[in-house]
Amino acid sequence: MWKTNTITSFNSFRHAYLASPTTRRFSRVAPPQPAVIRVTNNIAHLGPPKTGPLPRQLMSLPPFPGHPLLGKNAVNGADGDVGHVTAISWVKYYFEEVQDKTIQSHFTKGLVEMEKEDGVRGMRKVKHNEVMQIGDKLWLPVSIAEARISRRYDTIPSGTLYPNADEIAYLQRLVRFKDSAIIVLNKPPKLPVKGNVPIHNSMDALAAAALSYGNDEGPRLVHRLDRETSGLLVMGRTKESIDHLHSVFSDFKGRNSRCKAWNKACEAMYQRYWALVIGSPKDREGVISAPLSKVLLDDGKTDRVVLAQGSGFEASQEAITEYRVLGPMINGCSWLELRPITSRKHQLRVHCAEALGTPIVGDYKYGWFIHKRWKQMPQVDVEPTTGKQYKLRRPEGLDIQKGSVLSKVPLLHLHCREMVLPNIAKFLHVLNQRETDPLRPGISSKPDLLRFVASMPSHMKISWNIMSSYLV
Repeated sequence: MWKTNTITSFNSFRHAYLASPTTRRFSRVAPPQPAVIRVTNNIAHLGPPKTGPLPRQLMSLPPFPGHPLLGKNAVNGADGDVGHVTAISWVKYYFEEVQDKTIQSHFTKGLVEMEKEDGVRGMRKVKHNEVMQIGDKLWLPVSIAEARISRRYDTIPSGTLYPNADEIAYLQRLVRFKDSAIIVLNKPPKLPVKGNVPIHNSMDALAAAALSYGNDEGPRLVHRLDRETSGLLVMGRTKESIDHLHSVFSDFKGRNSRCKAWNKACEAMYQRYWALVIGSPKDREGVISAPLSKVLLDDGKTDRVVLAQGSGFEASQEAITEYRVLGPMINGCSWLELRPITSRKHQLRVHCAEALGTPIVGDYKYGWFIHKRWKQMPQVDVEPTTGKQYKLRRPEGLDIQKGSVLSKVPLLHLHCREMVLPNIAKFLHVLNQRETDPLRPGISSKPDLLRFVASMPSHMKISWNIMSSYLV
């Protein structure tokens, strides 16, 4: 009896609910889709709202090391306290080659976020004038480092020991810094550094003929880059500066002087490389400590650097590299920042290929098999927050893709981007005088460290733009 009355009352309520003209009924499956009025050819119609911006690919800067920044003098406040560094100053310091207005626009649009060292509070938007604390990490879109690509490619000087006027002008355009002691160049790819009998257009021979700048002799090499590697290359201009630079680039780092400022400057010296690798390391940052040894191939002429097996029967050298992943894996590749602690032949290439299992794009000597498999794999990646597939923007024209990640045979994507060195010109005066003698006027005001940043070559700029622009 009770059950019958309950069913009857429910049916009466349902009939009254459906018959009411003022009742609005919605689907229980999904809410109604929003719509906006659009006008096309003077005809109004309902349509879906515009989709929001696609998720941005973010990259992280290194943790803030503290003040003063290397390569810059400390600025003291009014009360004698050490000055501070704001968020925008830290970004401008790291991206020295990017225009100030581009960096300012990213802060204005609220695209820069900060992650504290403890990581408890997560990421939050940061203003341009916020003071950085030691360990703070900034995240910002990869688009900040995008660059315009010139369709005109510079020609490498011809094979002659006596370059003409155009070749001399080309070499001088590569100079990033010059003083009485050193010359710093942004070496292009495919230009050998040290020549031998069959190679005439090497960097040392061309620099000796074109970069003397009034000296009796041209500059000399103090360290080397591979033929396919691009980036910062340092050359000494005098015999004293060459000797000191040799000790700085050695594993001993030149820390054998009675001058404490010189020893401290040598300890602060470092190099940072950017590389595009196939795959992505398991850990986002870490230290690779893997000794290297040389083996002779079957032809009896070619040698190859491999990871030492640790058996004790082979000669090996200690090799240490710090690495950091800049952003997520896109199109099967990811960008790494590499900092070599030791200086070994092909150290970064072997550590990436054999220790991390992620060979550098364009490194066919140490990553040939993975390159073949990489080209055969379907290049599909999924954005982690939305689950949508990435869509690569392919630039128009085959010439603009030359050597990039879109090319059938990409060039080596390894670039020495940043370097901090002792100010050799200053310390030559300090090391050659007695401790009791005062410094010459103007010498003490010069910085103890010099910092250089070199822009990427065209093929790496293209790869950077391709793998970031479609997310902005």
